[in-house]
Order: sequence, then C-alpha cells, then structure tokens
Amino acid sequence: MPGAHHAFRNAVTALCVESLLATGAARREAAARQALQRGETWLLENLPKLRRADATAIYNVWGHAYGIQALAAMHREAASHTNTHRQQQLHNLMLAQIDMLRRYESVDGGWGYYDFAVGAQRPSSWTLSFVSATVLLAFHEAKTAGVPIPDDMLRRALDSIQRQRKPDNTYLYGEYLKWRPMREINRPAGSLGRSQACNLALRVWGDASVTPDVLTSWLDRLFARNEWLSFGRKRPVPHESWFQVAGYFFYYGHYYAALCIDQLEPARAAPYRDRLAATLLPLQETDGSWWDFPLYDYHQPYGTAFALLSLTHCRPPNPAPE
Repeated sequence: MPGAHHAFRNAVTALCVESLLATGAARREAAARQALQRGETWLLENLPKLRRADATAIYNVWGHAYGIQALAAMHREAASHTNTHRQQQLHNLMLAQIDMLRRYESVDGGWGYYDFAVGAQRPSSWTLSFVSATVLLAFHEAKTAGVPIPDDMLRRALDSIQRQRKPDNTYLYGEYLKWRPMREINRPAGSLGRSQACNLALRVWGDASVTPDVLTSWLDRLFARNEWLSFGRKRPVPHESWFQVAGYFFYYGHYYAALCIDQLEPARAAPYRDRLAATLLPLQETDGSWWDFPLYDYHQPYGTAFALLSLTHCRPPNPAPE
C-alpha cells in the first residue's frame, strides 16, 4: 500500500478511456464526453508518476501497458482533429512509458508482476506469458502511432513467449513452470484466457507460424470449452476453479479473442463476431456493467471496459448508419 492501488487505478482508468473512445460514446452523449475528459486528464497527470509498489509487487506493468494503449487511442483521436501539439504530447508520454517498462523488464526478458526471488532494482520477476503478450500488443499500438519500439527489448519479450509456447499453442502460465508443462493451468483449458493474447502478440510482431488456422482453432476452443473460463467467473480466490483458472481471465481472454477475430478475412470472421457477442451480451449485469472477479472496486470498471472493447469488434467492419 498504496502502490498497488496506484497501478490498478492507472490500468483501469486507461481501459475505461480506451473503451469510451472505441465505442464513440463521447461523441454522442454529454455524460460520456465528460467522463472521457476527466479520465484523460487524470491519466495524463498520474501515469507519469506510476512506479512499482515495493520490491515484490510490480503491478505497475499493467498500468504502463494499458496506459500506452489508451495514449495510442488518444493519439488517433488527436490526429483525426489535426491537433499536432496534442499528438506530440502523447507521443512523448508513450516513449516515457516504454522507458518505464524497460526499467521493470525481467532479467530473463519479458515481464511479470511479482519478484519473489530477489527484489532487485532490475526485477528477477517470473516472466509470465500473458503479461509479456499484453505489453507487446500495447507496443504494437504505439508503433502504429509512430512511436519507435526498442528492438532489443522487443526481441527478449518475444523470445520469452516462445520459450513458454507448447506445440499446440498452449502457453505456460509462467516460465517458472517449464518443468511442469502438464500442470492443470498449462493445459489447453487452463490456457484459454492466455492463448488468444500470446498468439496475437507473436503474429502482429511477424511470427508466420501463427496462421489464421491457429487463430481459428483457438477461437473454436474458446467457444466450445467456454465453461472452463465461466466456472472461474466471480469466484473470489485466484485460481480456485478447475484447471486453476482465475476469474479475472474471463473478460481479458475474450477481449484478446476479439482482436484475434480482426486478423481474419471478413467472411471467416463474421461467425466468430456473432458467437462472441452471444457470449458476452447475456452476462451484462442489471446495472449495465460486466465483471468477473471481485477486485476492490476496480472490477466493474475494468470488466465493463473489456466487454465494451470486445463488443465494438463484434460490429461488422462497415455497419449501417444508426
């Protein structure tokens, strides 16, 4: 305390800002526009201050990663209004967040959010496949905004994911489990919430082995075996469900599945968009939110943001005018 909360607030605020931009709600509704402006202002003020909580807890990597994604979305919005001053400000902030991720990169390459081994200035953290994938996908968003990504850091992170990749594109939870590849969490059902992100991260950074067939095979698994993620949803103890699934992988996994669908040809993608929407829409709570894991009071904002971001990708590429 309070560093962990600084990390959670930054990461969740970033997701909410990105979701408000992605849905276009701020262009239609005054309340959404006000919320977006408040969120952006808070993020620009607080994201540069974000650091690790202590020697053990490195939750700040989530804030840096999703912060970069939000800044990239804000950069696109500024570009659409030809606001060059704003674009440069956001460009510089993304560079600073990338530098922070270099500081908190594991000595093994890639990222984790705990350092139980040493607690050194350069973390000896467990390199976790899905955390590295999250960061790499944020880097890709920054690259599309014209921000350079350091080659050495990129290569180390990609290598760390490859070391955790199994022949069927199941991914280890973390590299520390490399001698226990068939532990429940490392099997296909346990990897449902990770494989989407890891496959996508490798693909967008040039791994030709992650083909559309690989993406669709894991999308098929996600929908056919969705109960393995569903059983963990709303359980209060991390990894207490079957295959050691934690509740917070539910909307996370479906969000990256939505991004995987975008990698497919339109005709091939259409059925998956429908299935994803049919999975998520019935889970909306009576207050309008979505949530999967009771995390202080962050669960409704992050769950709703992930769900909204996912559902925006369920729309046809060129929807009819409202």
